[in-house]
Order: sequence, then C-alpha cells, then structure tokens
Amino acid sequence: MNELFSVKDKVAVITGAAGVLGGSLARHFAQQGAKVAALVHRPEQVAPTKESLEAFGTEALAYACNVFESVEVEKIADDIMDKWGKIDILINVAGGNVAGANIMPDQEIWDMAIEDWEKVINLNLNGTVYPCRIFAKFLAQQGHGCILNISSMAAYDALSRVAGYGAAKEGVSNFTRWLAAELAIKHGDKIRVNALAPGFFIGKQNRSALLNEDGSLTERSQKVMNKTPMRRFGDITELNGAAQFLCSDAASFVTGVVLPVDGGFSSFSGV
Repeated sequence: MNELFSVKDKVAVITGAAGVLGGSLARHFAQQGAKVAALVHRPEQVAPTKESLEAFGTEALAYACNVFESVEVEKIADDIMDKWGKIDILINVAGGNVAGANIMPDQEIWDMAIEDWEKVINLNLNGTVYPCRIFAKFLAQQGHGCILNISSMAAYDALSRVAGYGAAKEGVSNFTRWLAAELAIKHGDKIRVNALAPGFFIGKQNRSALLNEDGSLTERSQKVMNKTPMRRFGDITELNGAAQFLCSDAASFVTGVVLPVDGGFSSFSGV
C-alpha cells in the first residue's frame, strides 16, 4: 500500500515553484524522494529554490522561466529529459490574481480595466494550458505520466469581486476535464489529468482581504467561515497529501477530477 502512494524517484516538474503553494508542493515532493524540476519566475530565485529542495537529499533542478514562452519551456523540457530521462509529473501552479480585474463593492463591471482582465486570464488559464501543451507531448511519447492543475473555489460558484480570477479558474477546471479525456482516449489509461481546488488559505495576496491588522476576521472572511463547516482556514501544507495521491499510482483510475480541499466550503450551502 505504501508503494501505491509513493512518488519516490518520480520526476516532478512544478511551475510557480518559488511561490507559497508551488514552493510547498515542491518541498513536499522532494521530501518524499521525488526528483523535482522547479520552474520559477525570476533568475534570483533559481539558486535558493534548488538548494532548498536538495536539502531533502534528493536531486533537483531549477530554471528561471516564463511559462508563456513556449520555446523557452520546450528547451527546459528537453534539458530535463536529457538529465533524467523521463517526466512523470507536471504540476501547474503558476498563477495568481490581478487587482485590476476585481470588481469592488463601489465599482461596476464597466469600470474594470480590460488589460487587467486579459492579464489574469492569461496568467491563470494560459499559464496552465501552455505548459500542458508542451509536457503532454513527452508524456504521450513515453506512454505514462500525470498532470495536476490548480483550480479554485472561485470556479465552483461565483465569488464577489474576483471576476477575472474566477473566470480563469473555471477555464482551468474545464480544460482539465477536457485534457483528461483527450489524452486517455488518444494515448491510453496511463496518462491522467486532474486538478486541485484549494479552499481559503491565508497568503500574501489575500491576507488584507481576509484579516484585519489586529488579526481578526474581516467581514469577507466571516462570510467564508459561515460557509466552511470546519470553521477555519486551511494550512498550505494540507494540499500536499491530496496532490501526492493524485500524482501517485494509488490514483491510477482517477482522471478528469477537480478535487476540492476546502474544509467543506464547496459542499455546504451555509444553511
């Protein structure tokens, strides 16, 4: 049973690996014995990211990469194959919100800057689609592998304010289901595609929206608590087990799933 859930010696490529979520997943997979190729956004993040992963006693690679630059990503994929001979896992974490694509209570939809809408759609949806397009080819050629994308609670139901982010993450969920079917039908049952939909976690981007300066809940986060049966925010490390399961042989018959890790938020009406 332990072997079924193991990711030891698997090669995992993780985008957004210098961020809070991507970094947590990268460190977890390294700790579990996977070889991790970390794709980060800025060159100065390469060395510390690689060192933090190698501290777990595993092999690691790190690359500064713009996931929208296909030629650049293809070169990285070729380099990983040259060094390690396979790619077992792709985890697409690169993403985030763009404030200008939010509609605040004192704004209307026509106040939104269209360029910010395009940025958030590009960052989250295309930032997932483009790496999938490149790495899926390698998975198909070797006949096995899995992809894990990151969706959101904003893809389940409409959340106020986050118009662009919600639309982008719904796109990620739909694309995940489409790609799962596409690859299984054309390339067999050894290639799987799933997604995680994190609930509410405190991070740099949303801290001011969810917590007051004194650490108390804002009005918005109180609404979140009222719809979360566990009555708490998640810890970022609580995504690691679900991610490992979906990337392991224990999930060999699981594809096209968007798994919520949310303390029950998505399943509870609030009543």
